Amino acid sequence: MTNTTDHGSSFSPAASPKKIDRGATNQHGNDSDVEDTSDAYAHSETDVRSKSSRTSVGRAEEMFEMEDLTKSSGYPRHSDVTSLYDVDDEGSEKENSAVDRRDNNSVDQNFTLYTPDEEQSVIKTFDRRIVLFIALLYMLSFLDRSNIGNAKIAGLSEDLSLSSSQYEWLLRAFYITYILFEWMTLLYRVIPPHMYIAICVASWGLVASLQSIAPSFGSLLVLRALLGISEAAFGPGVPFYLSFFYKREELAFRTGLFISAAPLATSFASTLAWAITKAGQSIPISPWRMLFLVEGFPSVVVAVFAWYHIPDSPGTARYLSQRLRRVASMRLRNERQSAGIEEEKSGLRWREIWDTLKDPKCYLTAVRYSEQIFWSKDANMMGYSALTSQALSAPPYLVAFAVVLSTAKLSDRYRTRSLFVIFHSLLASSGYTTMAIAGSKHAGAAWRYAGVFPATVGFFSAVTIIITWTINNQDSDSKKGTGVAMLNVIGQLGPLVGVHLYPARDGPYYVPGMSICAGFMAAVALLALTLWSILAAKNRQASSSYRTVHSDDDDDEDEDGAADSWAKDGKRGYPFEFML
Repeated sequence: MTNTTDHGSSFSPAASPKKIDRGATNQHGNDSDVEDTSDAYAHSETDVRSKSSRTSVGRAEEMFEMEDLTKSSGYPRHSDVTSLYDVDDEGSEKENSAVDRRDNNSVDQNFTLYTPDEEQSVIKTFDRRIVLFIALLYMLSFLDRSNIGNAKIAGLSEDLSLSSSQYEWLLRAFYITYILFEWMTLLYRVIPPHMYIAICVASWGLVASLQSIAPSFGSLLVLRALLGISEAAFGPGVPFYLSFFYKREELAFRTGLFISAAPLATSFASTLAWAITKAGQSIPISPWRMLFLVEGFPSVVVAVFAWYHIPDSPGTARYLSQRLRRVASMRLRNERQSAGIEEEKSGLRWREIWDTLKDPKCYLTAVRYSEQIFWSKDANMMGYSALTSQALSAPPYLVAFAVVLSTAKLSDRYRTRSLFVIFHSLLASSGYTTMAIAGSKHAGAAWRYAGVFPATVGFFSAVTIIITWTINNQDSDSKKGTGVAMLNVIGQLGPLVGVHLYPARDGPYYVPGMSICAGFMAAVALLALTLWSILAAKNRQASSSYRTVHSDDDDDEDEDGAADSWAKDGKRGYPFEFML
């Protein structure tokens, strides 16, 4: 017989049922009191499918609404649900008792059923209500972070008499405080996210708006440093926050939606900046001041909505029904149990934080992330006018937006990260190489502009998958938060170095900077390959250290030899599998 214990996360009437404790049948001992469900578990999958026509999904839905489901725990007792199939075949008591023992030993026996439609409803609701709103917030933060370049084009340097080195310090101040405060990612586990995110959004919106009244280099420098603190508290921890709501194989696409807000914002930021600076020419306010105010203050308004809109956990999402909130929580608990991950309460586990800080794999990932230095200069470096350069900045970012989403979707579908990191890192390297070669040959601006597309697409796609890969390969929330913090603290050293790669003396071709970026992106691909080999070896080692555990009675073992679970050191569980 085929083992029907399923470690998936949803129920289909045509597939074997999942995680139901038949202990209730043993307690009653009377077939008239409890429906006989044994034959549905004793037969092969083919037999179960043949009986699926006799199954009533409506009856399953009625079971979900039993009074016990509304108890304070929020989860039904597994003994409350005892029947799904109405079968009356005889001669299966022996087989049933064996299956009962296997299910009772299953590590996730306490989970009840939910339908695929229910799970998809939860996912789609979170996509619309959480991911898109978080992407909007990140887009606003990216606008406030990056509009310093458009402000320079709009006359910032001339009005405040900034030298080239002073302007570089404005860029550097943001990244220094951004790096120093990225440990605040861990606060997502300490402060309720709806409060934490709202405070972050209001903070950077206020600071960004105050830049519009900066009278000197010194005041603007302080504001840029404060902006780095407020944005460091939010952006780096968003993928970690999304992992509270999505499974491992669902996270890349949602992280992609979040990350792609950056190229999307950049694609229209130049057009918006052009419109604002154009309007600023007809009013007695400097265009760059108007730019800071118009792009900064909306974040303060949106922060109010964030307070009421952002849920702290799947079970507190007010836009889900009570039933779907339970489904949202159960499907994640099921994944944790199947992967041998212990459920965590709010707060941090300092022992696990320390273990993560000692893990060489985390440093390997962070170094790989730090080597991604993005060419963030505008197109007027190629000899175009300010307005033309702003218009030409949009197409590469729009293409990057689309490719990031498709890459993340494919990465989730095939449950692999390394191949996509390697491919897109090499793609970005080829783009930088094109710009470097074109510059060294003094080729036309069109050749250099062509290299911007693969560089932009490859960079943002690789960033998306690397962040997701980091979260996927930690087996607790404390470790996930620490891993993301390490990734960003070490990883942001790359952009900090990047602001010095394009000094004015290297213009208009900037061959040294382009060459360095090409080399670093190629190194990212090599490190990704190295990490893949290390994680593959870890998976093999973990599997060999566990032994499969079958039924207590060898005679009752499945014909396929399927195991109920794994065991190590006498304890049942499942080995944690790194995602490759």
